[in-house]
Amino acid sequence: MGIELEFNPELALRDISHYKNRERLLEECIPEKLVQGNVYNFLKIGQRGYYLLGPVPLVKTKGDENFSRPLASIQIIDPTHLVLDGGVWTRGKYRVLDVFSPDDKKIHFEGYKYLG
Repeated sequence: MGIELEFNPELALRDISHYKNRERLLEECIPEKLVQGNVYNFLKIGQRGYYLLGPVPLVKTKGDENFSRPLASIQIIDPTHLVLDGGVWTRGKYRVLDVFSPDDKKIHFEGYKYLG
């Protein structure tokens, strides 16, 4: 028996419509408006490992590793693993460092390196 841990190079959250349709919790979704400098809560099912020493991309997921282009550059702070309803989850906070325009085609990350 092993311990399952998934390492994620980005924070992938759902569209806010999933919260409005009562399919997901608010912390599982990207806020309607991301504001540079603001801190938001996140919640992900599973035990996850994130890069904590610098910026990572915030992306929108439709599930099955179907991700959008980066929507923002964020700094993950205070990630914690916990048991909720018999399952392992990861929750924490992230600070928005930069918000990208939806039609922005510029490359903002190269691997883990934020290009600014």
